[in-house]
Amino acid sequence: MSSIIDYTDRATCVIFGDGAGAVILEPADEDLGIMDFIHEIDGSGGCSLYMPGGGSLHPSTHETVEKKMHYVHQDGGAVFKFAVRKMTEVCERILERNGFTAAGLDIFIPHQANKRIILSTAERLGMPEESVIINIDRYGNTTAATIPMAMQTALEEKRLKKGDLVLLASVGAGFTVGATLLRWEF
Repeated sequence: MSSIIDYTDRATCVIFGDGAGAVILEPADEDLGIMDFIHEIDGSGGCSLYMPGGGSLHPSTHETVEKKMHYVHQDGGAVFKFAVRKMTEVCERILERNGFTAAGLDIFIPHQANKRIILSTAERLGMPEESVIINIDRYGNTTAATIPMAMQTALEEKRLKKGDLVLLASVGAGFTVGATLLRWEF
């Protein structure tokens, strides 16, 4: 992320970090593994979290670079409101359609967008903070890497064990939102 962050924009630059993550998926026992997922795209957020430069609409030119069009831009308030509302909605929906409540979860691993979003979502779900993985204070918002990195944090902290009911949730640019419900295999 550091290559597309404007370090003169203090509202954005302090949030993001660089990172990479991967998760290996393989067949699991019948009662373990991915149980369900939800993914939604709401294009109305395109003006709230975006990068205007690049691609065919605004290819890189001296002018687009001078206008700082190749940096991430965001309306923090709009992103916060959407993230908390929609992450809560998709989490509640996936739990309900699978016959669970937040009280039945062993662990919640959300996208590490910011700590206030994470805690507000957990509060709305009724999840105690000790059931939520938070590592944004160590790595920043590494975008697509946040959930794999948070899974690793959960393993390192011995907070994730075989058979645990796990809820993953994320929100991103544009806006997109998603959730995955799974039983941990290892």
